[in-house]
Amino acid sequence: MRTPRSVRRLSLSFVPLFALAACGGPAEPVAPEAPADAPARTAQEAALTELLTNGTFNSGTVAPWWNNASTQSYVESGKWRVDVAANTANPWDAIVGQSGLTLTAGKTYTLAFTATATATLTAQTTVQQEVAPYTATLTRTFTLDGTSRRFSFPFTSSFSSGQGQVTFQLGGRANAVTVRLDDISLTTESGTGSGPVAMTSGFYVDPNSNPAVWARNNSGDGRAARINASIASKPMARWFGNWNGNIAQDVSNFVAAADTADKLPVLVAYNIPGRDCGSHSGGGAGSADAYRTWISAFATAIGNRPAVVIVEPDAVAQLDCLPNDAERTTRLGLIRYASEQLRDRAPNTWTYLDGGNASWIAADTMAQRLESAGVRNVRGFSLNVSNFFPTAQSTTYGNAVNAALNSRYGYTRQYVIDTSRNGNGSNGEWCNPGGRKLGVTSQTGGGAEMLLWVKTPGDSDGQCGIAPGTPAGQFSPDLANRLIDGT
Repeated sequence: MRTPRSVRRLSLSFVPLFALAACGGPAEPVAPEAPADAPARTAQEAALTELLTNGTFNSGTVAPWWNNASTQSYVESGKWRVDVAANTANPWDAIVGQSGLTLTAGKTYTLAFTATATATLTAQTTVQQEVAPYTATLTRTFTLDGTSRRFSFPFTSSFSSGQGQVTFQLGGRANAVTVRLDDISLTTESGTGSGPVAMTSGFYVDPNSNPAVWARNNSGDGRAARINASIASKPMARWFGNWNGNIAQDVSNFVAAADTADKLPVLVAYNIPGRDCGSHSGGGAGSADAYRTWISAFATAIGNRPAVVIVEPDAVAQLDCLPNDAERTTRLGLIRYASEQLRDRAPNTWTYLDGGNASWIAADTMAQRLESAGVRNVRGFSLNVSNFFPTAQSTTYGNAVNAALNSRYGYTRQYVIDTSRNGNGSNGEWCNPGGRKLGVTSQTGGGAEMLLWVKTPGDSDGQCGIAPGTPAGQFSPDLANRLIDGT
């Protein structure tokens, strides 16, 4: 039986990070060889198509880039110089951009540019529709100062449009400032290799999820039909851990079934030693070496097939429960090893390291931990796994983590949000609270790169709350029914 986790909410005290920035666990064992016929980094090597015109300003002109009344722009020394007027109330009151772009829903893009400013400035960039209501598929804040930095923001378009635009929103300051931009590009991968979303035709519905199995085995129960219609028939993640007798075979079978259906599977790797701090979902690999062997087999089993993987829910946020810096360093080293294995052995997988939730760890602290855990190796980070916070609150937190990543390390990452049980938001409880409700089903966009059902609705968080007799990971039709009704 799979045993998905509960989320043990610890003290908000922050672990010192002086020992975490250059963490490196025990020596890594030799990992299994990748299949001989597997092309390396397939998606990464796909040809790129550039959507923007005149992003290098080598012609000496600014066109077709435009600016508004609060900005003056021209080419200076081969760069785009933008003089921003004083006393602009909002970021978009001083805006420059390029319009007329074609975007395709579900396709992956990367907006990249080099920038500097004459004073410290928090700016915003968007990829959005150029007509009302100006729906944005990418919104990222970033910090500029006198040091030239390269920024790169990958995203998946949430809509199709022939009227897209890229903007740089530079207002919201009392004082004037000059911004210089160069090497601006908006690229997408050509052909079919543009990420796992574009390689598939929607998310995979697991026919053997806990609610699907229960509904199938209890067809005479009056709750079965509505549980099947509202939960079991929806795409959700499958969790893998120490309950899997043959991790390579189990992962391969799951991903192969999704691949045969041309659907995108979502997997959760949940086997870190000392999992859940020994709480309701305690367990995990017996040693660091055992975990390395396990996660390497996990990644190799996915291979070149498209997938989404959430890595070790709670493991980064729960560093506080480990007794000393040595164990914290070892855990971060294991997660970093997982990021490297998935990067190198599963090239068509988007991997997200878990980043806790909006009320747990301060965004700046989480950014430092994610950097130490190897988030720069992968697509991004996940939020709200098995929790209940509204999507907007998680988005605010995710953007704050990205702002800290950018400020400290000069990069940002995409993030995904678990919406499986956040339809009514949080009441402050985490273990089988009453009154919660199903959230929006899995989709691209929606405020994050993807909204996903990561936690299986109806699976217990532990013997607590409104299911005091149901162990963690066991499906409860009563819990499922109450999530459908919001009671």
